[in-house]
Amino acid sequence: MPRQTYQKKFKPKNIPCPYPGCKKFCTNSGGLTQHMRIHQTFPRRSAPQPPDSPPSPAGRHSPAGGGDAGLDDMEWEPLELPGRIKRHPDLNGRICDRNGNFLSGNSPPPPPEPRAKDDYTPYKDDLDFHLADLLYRKVQMSAGDIDALMQIWAAKHPDSDPPFADHTDLYATIDATDLDHIPWQSFEMCYNLPIPPDDSTPWKRQKYTVYFRDPRLVLRSQLANPDFKAEMDYAPKQVFARDGTREYEDFMSGNWAWNQATQIAKDPKTHGAVFVPFIAGSDKTTVSVATGQNDYYPLYASNGLVHNNVRRAHRNAVTLIGFLAIPKTDREHDKSVEFRTFRRNLFHGSLKYILEPLRKGMTTPEVALFGDGHYRRVIYGLGPYIADYPEQVLLTCVVQGWCPRCTATNKNLDGEGGRRTKAHTQRLFEALEADALNHKSIWDQYGVISDVLPFTWSFPRADIHELISPDLLHQIIKGTFKDHLVTWVGEYLQAIHTKKRAAQIMADIDRRIAAVPPFPGLRRFPEGRNFKQWTGDDSKALMKVYLPAIEGYVPPQMLRAFSAFLDFCYLVRRNVINEATLAAINDALARYHHERVIFEESGVCPNGFSLPRQHSLVHYPYLITQFGAPNGLCSSITESKHIKAVKEPWRRSSRHNALEQMLTINDRLDKLAAARVDFTERGMLDGPAARQLPSAEPHTVSAAGRDDDDEELGATDELQFLGEVKLARKHIRNYPTSPDALGDYLKIPMLPALIRRYLYGLEHTDEIDLDVSTIALEDCPDAPRKVKCFPSAVATFYAPSDQSGLHGAMRERIRAVRSWRGKASRYDCVYVEADAEQPGFRGLLAARVLLFLSFKHRGTSHECAVVTWFSTIGREACEDTGLWMVEPDLDGRGRRIHDLISIDSILRSAHLIPVFGDTFLPRRFKHSDSLDSFKAYYINKYADHHSHEIAF
Repeated sequence: MPRQTYQKKFKPKNIPCPYPGCKKFCTNSGGLTQHMRIHQTFPRRSAPQPPDSPPSPAGRHSPAGGGDAGLDDMEWEPLELPGRIKRHPDLNGRICDRNGNFLSGNSPPPPPEPRAKDDYTPYKDDLDFHLADLLYRKVQMSAGDIDALMQIWAAKHPDSDPPFADHTDLYATIDATDLDHIPWQSFEMCYNLPIPPDDSTPWKRQKYTVYFRDPRLVLRSQLANPDFKAEMDYAPKQVFARDGTREYEDFMSGNWAWNQATQIAKDPKTHGAVFVPFIAGSDKTTVSVATGQNDYYPLYASNGLVHNNVRRAHRNAVTLIGFLAIPKTDREHDKSVEFRTFRRNLFHGSLKYILEPLRKGMTTPEVALFGDGHYRRVIYGLGPYIADYPEQVLLTCVVQGWCPRCTATNKNLDGEGGRRTKAHTQRLFEALEADALNHKSIWDQYGVISDVLPFTWSFPRADIHELISPDLLHQIIKGTFKDHLVTWVGEYLQAIHTKKRAAQIMADIDRRIAAVPPFPGLRRFPEGRNFKQWTGDDSKALMKVYLPAIEGYVPPQMLRAFSAFLDFCYLVRRNVINEATLAAINDALARYHHERVIFEESGVCPNGFSLPRQHSLVHYPYLITQFGAPNGLCSSITESKHIKAVKEPWRRSSRHNALEQMLTINDRLDKLAAARVDFTERGMLDGPAARQLPSAEPHTVSAAGRDDDDEELGATDELQFLGEVKLARKHIRNYPTSPDALGDYLKIPMLPALIRRYLYGLEHTDEIDLDVSTIALEDCPDAPRKVKCFPSAVATFYAPSDQSGLHGAMRERIRAVRSWRGKASRYDCVYVEADAEQPGFRGLLAARVLLFLSFKHRGTSHECAVVTWFSTIGREACEDTGLWMVEPDLDGRGRRIHDLISIDSILRSAHLIPVFGDTFLPRRFKHSDSLDSFKAYYINKYADHHSHEIAF
């Protein structure tokens, strides 16, 4: 008998969703029905209005405002309430024709150049494009594997040619894309002073090559990208809350853009133009230590018009425009003043040369095409520069250890000092002649390096000291928290204990960190924090759990210092910062400065806190008013860009002349992205393949995507709403279906009674303060004969301050399973809405979910959760940690009280951390036992930014 082979039958997803604007395709009608429930529950946003049209009566920030989200047939308007936004009266982005002649505000855009709907040039059709994108960008398949794949394809279908002959044909097709292609250029720089004949210093005779792309063309390409047309400001703006106070969010809502526009508007020829700030960022990165410390110095560019969420998500709003030279020499010369001066001049000279094409457009408007199809006059300006502290002092020509923004002395950075300005530096140069003695005086007394001028010196309206952006990643997360506070705790323990005792305490702190219960998106530390290679994500994760772990081992004042600093950190990382938030930021900073003296008094910091990265915190309130929310200018944006622009291309190279290969790879990736945007804008990527192949933004998760219980969810670009909680798509099939049998199986014997009393409560909603637990069972409806159990539920909510999608949507899975990933059980905690009128955690309850289930009663489906409750300890949060404390609700026999609630009352996941006290944790304690083993818990408002906002 011949051996049988198994091959799964392919089921194409070719049934389109009929909902307007949705591009989901389903396999069958059942899947379509399930998908349509999303649209039945949540509204869609209407399309944004053109910038010249009158404002809409609905509020732009309605998703965060609560109220009526989730009503059928409701539409949200993303535009502002009348009077809420004031736009600059002169540089207001009026539309014009391609010759620069202004048009009326309701004029339609000129028709685009006609192209056939089936013109996928240089690709044959959409499937060829998707295949090229899959092989080159997503899979990053090698040339040999591409050749092998095409050979297999040809053998499988001998009557037709494969999509591409080989890898050369694939690469040539991508290279043939000519949509605003900006070619790479290069120039060489070298030491230009006379070199004595007997001077054999090697770096003086080397030539250094700098690769770059025209920044003016890059900006024009970004402005013309139709992907940004609904996520862009065409004029500086002042945003006001309902009470008339200012709000700061996107870059153009800050005072700097407004003031620049006012300065530009002194020339009447600029009126009606769009002010386009050029936002730069650079940061050295190492692609491999093992193969010889391969360092690269990428330079990135963005524009200030796109909203912060677009810049954080990239979507081609952050573009690689250059690789700066990294001069190196031997140990004999690398510390010499002459070499350091040359290195600074090489850096600033390179930036000045690269940015030269922008100079003319900084004073004379030029006409540019925008993504909405309209032409507008534009005028450029040098905007903020994203950089960490070492690069900030390099940019500002300030001595290491001094502040690049103010003149406070490096001996007392938090002392008196005015703002650094170009005018102040120029007066120093004029007052002190440039001889060697005065050069040293300027260095020592003012922290100014006088033998090099910043690249901004000769550009209009550009003062580098104004353009240094706040850096959340290196100043706050890696700097103040990881390098300072965490290190100081270790030094404190070693100072007051014996070496052995300090090691034991540190080991227990590690065990506490490892014992923290799991939480969606929380990186776990199975071995505590005792590892060598720290990343930004490691520091962010440790911030979320570190404070409760050190309680009992450090003085209360030290806990208060941590609490104040963490509050400051989470407040400045919010997506929208209003005047009340600014006041809270200043209060948190003042509390931190007051409490941190414990480190000085305990001998950990005997010389005080003259630390540039900590000192930078005092500038944050001012910088927020200048540039908007700092999350749009953080160096984490450029660091994450390193992966796609530098590290992955380097790994794909042959390592020989790698930089030139990296330029080619980046070029092809840009062409694939440009082709995708063009085809999408023309409605040519609406077929099933467009939804099933990897998207251009692989980090996002489709709201209608697969529902795998082991899937870690995250940001989603597709839904824009306040929130919902929905059960997993598939129920657990091997559980009993009758309430009595299920209760016995899960050791919840009161389950039938919970269901009956829950149904009684639904029938008596008009009775105020009804306690259904006191109702006799004979007065309650009968329990349903069949229930379904679910392993999890998915919460979707508006959390723009976290790693959310473009519209602020975040998704997380709440689990309630007897065994997770083949190991211990996992029953997550949740926030339950109690009183919407109360602020913060006062209006919430904490519960632990033991079971998700659904059942029908009298033809109505009910989706519920079996929970145990936690009650607050005290009427206020802990004064030392700033965290609310809760304890499990117990009955008279000391057992946890069970309850049944509708999942509609669940807001999202909550993270509870045990109150460890001052005793050691057992060495083999498991994190899966944490929520069952302690008498009290902290509500962890530092689990993520959304938790901090709702539980602050």
